[in-house]
Amino acid sequence: MQLIDATSWFKPLRKNLGKKNCELAPDDIKRICDAFLQLKEDETSKIFPNEAFGYWKVTVERPLRLKVEMTDGRLRAFRKACAEAGEHNLVRAIEAVTEARGPGPHLDFNAFVAEVEDAANKLGLRMTAKRQKLLMSALGQKDAAAEPVIRKTSKSRAGSDAMREALYGRYHTTIGGKASVVEYEPDTELRDTEQVPFLEDGGIEAFFQREVLPHAPDAWIDASKTVIGYEISFTRHFYKPQPLRTLDEIEADIRALEKETEGLLEDVLVGGH
Repeated sequence: MQLIDATSWFKPLRKNLGKKNCELAPDDIKRICDAFLQLKEDETSKIFPNEAFGYWKVTVERPLRLKVEMTDGRLRAFRKACAEAGEHNLVRAIEAVTEARGPGPHLDFNAFVAEVEDAANKLGLRMTAKRQKLLMSALGQKDAAAEPVIRKTSKSRAGSDAMREALYGRYHTTIGGKASVVEYEPDTELRDTEQVPFLEDGGIEAFFQREVLPHAPDAWIDASKTVIGYEISFTRHFYKPQPLRTLDEIEADIRALEKETEGLLEDVLVGGH
């Protein structure tokens, strides 16, 4: 792809036509066509591979971290939420866990849910996904020091690349003595995006390891949300920075301002008398 900077190739109009104050004269049009047909690179013509303008827009997720504090106020709010959802028996399970473990704070939401599930089973109540969501929304409070909330646990596949899968939110660990893969609930408030150029050495994964993980070690890529885009920025490729003024020029301006200020001050003082 060839970019031609023809911003200075124009003829001013003798009289403005609305906001239009210039036009392409025949010589300007010929100059643009010649630059295109010659396909040469110079200060006003640059040639790039198509990939130079493409990028992946990558969604970066971070885990939801919840704590549970079963204070009187939180329990009252939970009882109200359960009443609205028709989940009165779930309150009894929570009360049993509160009595056994105390009000908290409990920084491992996963362990807390497991205990609630045990208490619910004793009451003949099955812990469904809907009831777990109710626990998250009515009792859970975000805390950066809490453990990540587990969304899904599955068996580890033989021969899988644990380090690479971790980049995509599949973390290999051991649960109950068995090799497992854990996926966490994403925190929508921490969700971010990154633009990775097609010509990035190593692609998305290398960029993510270099630019994201050092700042957010618990982050991962949601590959299902990756999209492709293209952007052509003439400013980036043709920008010419203005040379900085010399120290002598800056000093001369400062001294001139000082003299001007002294004169104004003297006029004010004389005028005051």
